[in-house]
Amino acid sequence: MLIRIPDVLTAAQLEEFRTLLDGAEWTSGQATAGYLSSRVKDNAQVPEGHPVARRLGDRILDSLDGNPLFISAALPRKVVPPLFNRYAVGQTYGAHIDGAIRPVPGTPHRVRTDLSATLFLTAPEDYDGGELVIEDGFGGRRVKLGAGDLVLYPGTSVHRVEPVTRGVRLASFFWIQSMVRDDAQRSLLFEMDGALQRLGRDVPDHEALVQLMGTYHNLLRRWADT
Repeated sequence: MLIRIPDVLTAAQLEEFRTLLDGAEWTSGQATAGYLSSRVKDNAQVPEGHPVARRLGDRILDSLDGNPLFISAALPRKVVPPLFNRYAVGQTYGAHIDGAIRPVPGTPHRVRTDLSATLFLTAPEDYDGGELVIEDGFGGRRVKLGAGDLVLYPGTSVHRVEPVTRGVRLASFFWIQSMVRDDAQRSLLFEMDGALQRLGRDVPDHEALVQLMGTYHNLLRRWADT
């Protein structure tokens, strides 16, 4: 399941993010790559724990905490603090799969990466290439969203970032441990929640709404870890 979460950041926030990131320290992205991924990864990152990364990451999480679409799609239990990457001309990240478990730096906590998230910080017209390509049962899905939009996709997916051929691509990326581990179950709950919201708007007094809401929550109760 690929979900687009639009307008996570406002235009004013994006301008502030880009200004702060322009002045931040950047190092090789291989610092957070596994053994195999490091051979196909060529980008730059703000170091984990850098004050700018922490500050901007908290802003992203605050925005998502009040985003109903994100909550419905991810059913988040834990989130790895957001990181930030940059692709200049010629840089790319070949096909890889994210590690199943991510440590939270500076803490004893570990997060299972049920979902991966990429938040685009550069407008698509400002760079060429740089598409996020996510493999699923229908082939490669090419994703290049507007600045401030986020894509949420299964952490089990093989994915890559195409080479940038013009401009610079800035993004934030992070991982989510969901209360519902299984992607198919999580997708079903997301579809049910969306249908319930539409019915609640269109026929708010229909008696079947209570039954359907009960089914949703009973499935969530059966499948969720808290």
